[in-house]
Amino acid sequence: MSRITRRATFAGLLAAPMIARAQGTVQGAAQGADWRPNQPLRIIVPAAPGGTADISARLLAPFLQGHFGQNCVVDNRSGAGGVIGTAEVVRAAPDGLTMLLGNIGPQAIGLSLYRTLPYAKDSLLPVSGTVRGPNALVVRQGLPAKTVPELVALLKADPGKYSFGSPGVGQSPHLTGVWFNQATKTEAIHVPFRGAGPAMMELVAGNIDYMWDNLTSGIQQVRAGSVRALAVSSAERNPQLPDVPAARETLPELAQFDVNTWFGIFLPAATPRPIAQSINSAMQLWQETPEVKARWREMGGVSLHGSLEDYARFVRAEEEKWGRVIRQEGLQMDLS
Repeated sequence: MSRITRRATFAGLLAAPMIARAQGTVQGAAQGADWRPNQPLRIIVPAAPGGTADISARLLAPFLQGHFGQNCVVDNRSGAGGVIGTAEVVRAAPDGLTMLLGNIGPQAIGLSLYRTLPYAKDSLLPVSGTVRGPNALVVRQGLPAKTVPELVALLKADPGKYSFGSPGVGQSPHLTGVWFNQATKTEAIHVPFRGAGPAMMELVAGNIDYMWDNLTSGIQQVRAGSVRALAVSSAERNPQLPDVPAARETLPELAQFDVNTWFGIFLPAATPRPIAQSINSAMQLWQETPEVKARWREMGGVSLHGSLEDYARFVRAEEEKWGRVIRQEGLQMDLS
């Protein structure tokens, strides 16, 4: 996959005297804790309303608004597996005013899945995670499958008859579904939507047969009985749904199945560290609020906050993991 380099971004700095750069670094570090925006903030969500990315952003926005004393709006820019919204943030000014509520899809899976992208893996600066959690395998209520083996038997009996939805091509639920079908040697029709919310609505309506959905966004429909959960994608069961097995428990061919989806804030790569550090510190305070802690528990998720370095290492490890999976399976796609 082609990569876009950013050599020109810092070209001007290379001509500056060493002492000036050192002084600037010291001054920037001193101002890091004091950076505050002087204009409204915008959080771009590269997915439709209703999914976990959108939920995270709408929890975070009012906190940042109160913390920084500036309006903070959520802007949903869905499409192309999260690439459209991501590209808009990559092109934004590196001033901390435009943030991306990114996720495992465009920020990890998509980097290896797509043959070409309008940005590279180093086009964004990881700032802080919001939440992580497994995907849940959920089926429409009328589907005659109450366990994973029963679903696999249905899919094998009629290859290509049944459909599974996702919040978009290249998103974690899509690739989880692809891996599931490959591991179980089954076939199903993939139906992508512009976000998890629209996909879940069609599942509840019975227009698709099953989907892998972020547990953090789909758990309410499971609890309400609108859909039936057969498994979670993580290695272990989730404490919010203790009676739902991990997929790897259900069939020998799923013994290595282990997926957790995740979400977090990114900035354009050239954003100065003091700005990123200020936002990271604000998000640490946000994660410690009772409201956020309670919401993550309610959604079956776990806080993903860490230092700038912690989050960057986490994101890079996810890029490498999904790169290996995609290369091993020979998956390559073009943006549609």
